Amino acid sequence: MKVSEITQYLETLAPRAYQESYDNSGLLTGNPAQEVTGILITLDCIEAVVDEAIAKNCNLIIAHHPILFKGLKKLTGSNYVERTLIKAIQHNIALYAIHTNLDNVITGVNRMIASKIGLQSVRILAPKKNTLTKLVTFIPKENTESVLQALHTAGAGQIGNYKNCSFRVEGTGTFMPNENANPHIGQALTQEYVNEIRAEVIFPSHREDAMVRALKSAHPYEEVAYYLTPVTNDNQEVGSGMIGELAEPLESMEFLRMLKKQMNLEVIRHTAPISKPIRKVAVCGGAGIFLLNEAIHAGAQAFITADVKYHEFFDADSRLILADIGHYESEVFTKDLLGEFLKEKFPTFAVNFSGTITNPVRYLKD
Repeated sequence: MKVSEITQYLETLAPRAYQESYDNSGLLTGNPAQEVTGILITLDCIEAVVDEAIAKNCNLIIAHHPILFKGLKKLTGSNYVERTLIKAIQHNIALYAIHTNLDNVITGVNRMIASKIGLQSVRILAPKKNTLTKLVTFIPKENTESVLQALHTAGAGQIGNYKNCSFRVEGTGTFMPNENANPHIGQALTQEYVNEIRAEVIFPSHREDAMVRALKSAHPYEEVAYYLTPVTNDNQEVGSGMIGELAEPLESMEFLRMLKKQMNLEVIRHTAPISKPIRKVAVCGGAGIFLLNEAIHAGAQAFITADVKYHEFFDADSRLILADIGHYESEVFTKDLLGEFLKEKFPTFAVNFSGTITNPVRYLKD
């Protein structure tokens, strides 16, 4: 198994096109063609994690957070980032990060949090726009099924829980091949009238090249007519945060105690209890305070996130409970999520979970 085979699979689940503009997901160090001896999954890649990978004979570390976030002008070991990179390179260990792209897919980090606290009927809290494209093409009627099947296989027509979605309308296509053409139907310099299907499908914009290749490969015409149009609709499969409902409503303190237990927390920073029961809950792993207004407008009685500043707690304004559970604590279960993905796809391959606690924050209890 090569590094590229592992990373390409992960990017079918969380395409790098969905990472935020400031992010640095992907292969950070290492040769994509390198054979993998073992995988170590971690939340953060620091020196101790590289030491752990060496001890476990793992030469691919998959982390949620990228150790290499900003540009480096030197590599001298003057800080923990440089020391980690140097050690990984010296021991031929590839480092891969799958960060905000995993945050932004519906099966990603926030789904894991929602599952841990028992949320049902979950959906993306703030869906992204401008991530979809519409393809319109014209197909001879007898070739419609085979061409559309090729497009569906390439990733077109997936809308929520429905796949192979398309719209079709029958009409007449006209064309005249010139003397240099090699037409599938008709003859040179003769006007042709063909019973065609106008077919429309939606696909993720980052799949455009693959979609056009699939269309041209499956379509019988020498020259394929098609249109690509950006779709500005919300993409319900991609975006920030998640919202869902508890099976039964809980009073504020009962909810917070449940949250503390289910997320294995030492402490929760939160606003004052509210009078209404907690039923609808919004979540965002990591620093998610930017979604507070979306959570309020969606009718949430509680919003779970991390890295909330003092004055930002005031912004909740008694409209919901704002709960800061800690950045590490909100995302540490991402290791389990990545493990599930990899073990399902590569059941016979060695996948290890890092035992290193990378949380830089400590709590004094006595």
